Amino acid sequence: MEFQDKEILRLIPQRAPFVMVDGFDMVDDKSAHSTLTIGRDNYFLLPDGTMSESGLVEHIAQSASALAGCIALRQGAASAPVGLIGEVRHFTCHRRPCCGERVDTTVTYTLSLANVTLATGTCLIDGDTIATMQFKIFIQ
Repeated sequence: MEFQDKEILRLIPQRAPFVMVDGFDMVDDKSAHSTLTIGRDNYFLLPDGTMSESGLVEHIAQSASALAGCIALRQGAASAPVGLIGEVRHFTCHRRPCCGERVDTTVTYTLSLANVTLATGTCLIDGDTIATMQFKIFIQ
């Protein structure tokens, strides 16, 4: 299932100015690709024109949230579930994305038990890895 722009709001609970996903494509029940083009109005944009590391963490988390939302909608839910980041592990940022660049992200659920999901996220720009992380999310 592929979603763009305003359709993303069906998948995630966040609203402007905190929407950090502008394209989403579900690969399977455990992984998805998402995109984010860094705009001048991005909440996490720093004075030097780059997006902060915390913005990358939020983008990866919202990408995982979009995957949960897509799964829920496919299973007949009326709306996307709310999730919370429980833990971030092994976050590595090789470089921050600049205003105007598009971040391509893959999120993968590695293990789910009850309402806890372990996941990984990898962000690329033009095929080069800029950030990776492992994280734990709680999905209500």
